[in-house]
Amino acid sequence: MQFNIPDTGQKRIVIVGGGFGGLTLARKLSRSDFQVVLIDKNNYHQFQPLFYQVAMAGLEPSSIVFPFRKVFQKSKNVFVRVTKVLSVHPKENKITTTIGTLRYDYLVLAIGADTNWYGKERVRAHAIPMKSVSEALYLRNLIFEDYERAVTSEGYEQRQRYLDIVIVGGGPTGVEVAGSLAEMKRHIIAKDYNDLDSGEIDIHLVHGDKRLLNTMSEQASAKAETYLRELGVQLWLDKVVTDFDGEKVTINDGTVIRADKVIWAAGVTGNTIEGLPAEALTKGNRLKVNEINQVAGAQNIFAIGDIAYQTEEKWPGGHPQVAQVAIQQGALLTKNLLRLSKGKTPLPFRYRDLGSMATVGRHRAVVDLPFWRFQGAFAWFVWLFVHLFSILGMKNKLFIFLNWVWNYATYDQSLRLVIKPWRRDKTRAEVEVGAGGWREV
Repeated sequence: MQFNIPDTGQKRIVIVGGGFGGLTLARKLSRSDFQVVLIDKNNYHQFQPLFYQVAMAGLEPSSIVFPFRKVFQKSKNVFVRVTKVLSVHPKENKITTTIGTLRYDYLVLAIGADTNWYGKERVRAHAIPMKSVSEALYLRNLIFEDYERAVTSEGYEQRQRYLDIVIVGGGPTGVEVAGSLAEMKRHIIAKDYNDLDSGEIDIHLVHGDKRLLNTMSEQASAKAETYLRELGVQLWLDKVVTDFDGEKVTINDGTVIRADKVIWAAGVTGNTIEGLPAEALTKGNRLKVNEINQVAGAQNIFAIGDIAYQTEEKWPGGHPQVAQVAIQQGALLTKNLLRLSKGKTPLPFRYRDLGSMATVGRHRAVVDLPFWRFQGAFAWFVWLFVHLFSILGMKNKLFIFLNWVWNYATYDQSLRLVIKPWRRDKTRAEVEVGAGGWREV
């Protein structure tokens, strides 16, 4: 297989990854004289901040994804290819993928980050990550499948394995998942599963620091802790999960928690591609870049977003791995690629911190802005507003808004479905189409 991309004489920019940074760059370059090739393993953009709402049955997956081809319907210079990049060949200005090789004039890596298991292979084999919409949907299925198993289980101990859940990591994802689960326990389970005692559901949050949301202010951390305790979440602060065998969670103080489900939100590590200069690889599998996001040891390769390790005076340990960094880097790199193509000096990147926020539940959120810190109901409405208007597509915005209004008015999520993926027992090569439809050969 090949890319089948015409050679138009335009300089070709290949963007690997359609997350916040890659998509921002591709959209801005769609109005340029470059030929742009956007490569991703999926054919859609995923809005990661709302993965947890898919997992908690608050939103359908289709509400937080948007097809790349719909974004670029009117952009004749943008080509979308769904494939996986296997290696980079800087000397030849080529990349190798599962569908063939592709030449580039400029290569931009926006490949993001994946779950960091910290070398705990047994945990990795049994825990559930939250880095894609498919993983969120899998978690949703598992939670409600286990509630169905619990109603037919005999004895308290047997039910606990299905009801109790452990979340590892007290960053925004872990806090939001814990709060959402606690609200589901309080408002949903008692109605849907009236033959279950919702009081038997224990939600544990294990965090390896003394305070939650440790990248935010102490004020926000303290308030988030108060909110979670009010919701009945059991907090294990300054504790580390050392093992999980699929049935028991072991903490470094020797405590063992009985649970079949562990949600792992404890950290990230950069995705990797073979062939990049050795001097570019740095801590957390991130790629060291200069002030114009040029990868160390490479002339025409750039990295943006979570994968880029870039320092400033205010950020000596690198920028935070959040969407705003990726978006701002993608926007500036657009200008710099245009400047480089015209022989002009590129502009240095300076991150503008717009603030951070996290929601714990209805009327419970924390917001840290550069000029103001606040919590509570107003912070929750601000969180809703910001995330709603960050979603791609008017239809998605409308569907999410209607879901949120319905949930707010009724205390009831309407998407508690267990939808299992269908798999064909035999491949198409083993069947043929007859007058009556498919039949085995």
